[in-house]
Amino acid sequence: MVTLLAVGPLQELDRLLARRWLEQIDPSSLALAQNVLDRIAGQAVCLPVLAVVAIVLARRRRSWRPIILALFAEVSFFVGVGTSKVLLARGASSTGDPRFFEAGVTEMGALGISFPSGHAAEAVLIYGTAVHLIAQYSRASPHLVRNLRWIVALISVNSVTVSFLLGWHWMTDLIGGLLAGGLFLRLLVEWDRRTGDESFVQAASANAQAGAFVAGQAFGVHPSRSMDCCSITGAGCSAPPHRACS
Repeated sequence: MVTLLAVGPLQELDRLLARRWLEQIDPSSLALAQNVLDRIAGQAVCLPVLAVVAIVLARRRRSWRPIILALFAEVSFFVGVGTSKVLLARGASSTGDPRFFEAGVTEMGALGISFPSGHAAEAVLIYGTAVHLIAQYSRASPHLVRNLRWIVALISVNSVTVSFLLGWHWMTDLIGGLLAGGLFLRLLVEWDRRTGDESFVQAASANAQAGAFVAGQAFGVHPSRSMDCCSITGAGCSAPPHRACS
């Protein structure tokens, strides 16, 4: 819907709002906006954050799933959002022409693929995936998860506001980027919940510990008394513990 509106009725509004606002309001803030605030939603920052979260959780839970989900998020961005940018071929606001299919990456490089905004999409999709992993694959409290979601919202608002004030995007580019990032994040979260989520990780962890227990018995090595015997049995804490754990 936003794409259809951007193609037609909202082009005049885009033209009206396309200004280098920050340069007119406070030129001294340009360096901060360009070199610090704008980069928070860029690949150089958000991708390492997601990678660290995924790797730490994968090691703790002994499962590849957090890393797989992080890879899916990155692929969704480049394939989903990236393909949309190339196909729609909209020039940046600096070109003065908000029409679609009139620019292109081969003709104008990055200035020819403005819709939807990549930074706005990354702010929602990449940081949103990191928070989903923390919520789903760690023991983070609901309060912490709620605060992290607010941080993602603030990063998204920052991305849109900075790009708009710098005059780097049409307004509809930024709205489209937020919606695109939200769409792909929603698809990833739903896929995770339907195909695995926490039960997948618990099963993988229980299987790994059970395998270690069997191997230890085969070689005459008793498991550590600190090992969680409920996880080994896979039957919950109501099951009688193994004698080595008593």
